[in-house]
Amino acid sequence: MKLHYYPETDSLYVEFKTRPGAETIEVTQGLNVDLDADGGVVGFDIDHASERLDLATLETADLPLRSIKAG
Repeated sequence: MKLHYYPETDSLYVEFKTRPGAETIEVTQGLNVDLDADGGVVGFDIDHASERLDLATLETADLPLRSIKAG
């Protein structure tokens, strides 16, 4: 899983799979879900992320992490 923040559009993309998206569904205004060709979730796109989320803190709970990368 990767988090991609785009400051120029203030959007956050949460990538679950590296597969290309085949369809995008708008769940609610400003929240889109990308699906692959099999209907699996590829990622979420959150518009106006800094207004909706605390982007200064990233916290995990009980994740079986193998690696942590910051960039």
